[in-house]
Amino acid sequence: MRLILASQSPRRREILAKFFDSFDIIPSAVSEDSTAENPVEHAIEVAKRKALDVYTRYGGVVIGADTIVVLDNMILGKPRNKEEAKEMLRSLSGKVHKVITGYCIVREGEEITGYEITEVKFRQLKDEEIEWYVSTGEPLDKAGAYGIQGKGGVLIEWIKGDYYNVVGFPMKIIVELRKLGFKLS
Repeated sequence: MRLILASQSPRRREILAKFFDSFDIIPSAVSEDSTAENPVEHAIEVAKRKALDVYTRYGGVVIGADTIVVLDNMILGKPRNKEEAKEMLRSLSGKVHKVITGYCIVREGEEITGYEITEVKFRQLKDEEIEWYVSTGEPLDKAGAYGIQGKGGVLIEWIKGDYYNVVGFPMKIIVELRKLGFKLS
């Protein structure tokens, strides 16, 4: 069975490569906008569109995922610029937020969907810490304007749940792939 990751995220690729030797990367170009009523439905809807987009063109077993950062029921996407990144980081400072990844695995027309939620608490950040972190450029391509696996890890006080989910690829996906017969490397 051909395994396909419908994402261009280097973080998702790295995590999948820890567990499986062989897979293809075919990014989906679908919009990440959604009309869903709540953040969980939003993440699942986008993940499903990504997976189905690639599956209809290439077949195989396709994984789609969408990770969002949610603070007070508001989705914090990828910042458009440095100022927006600073605003997001200020809003997260000293607070607990949720990281939600929706996923969809499509195989032979069957869809396996699910989600993972991890709580993350930021330390109380000083303006100079925010300025430094934004100057690294790291927050500009990440939901919520931070990456826990990189320099952004210093911003975190604690997490409750799946660390890999915060990176963007929860372990539930690996478990589902094993159930489908993919062997771990």
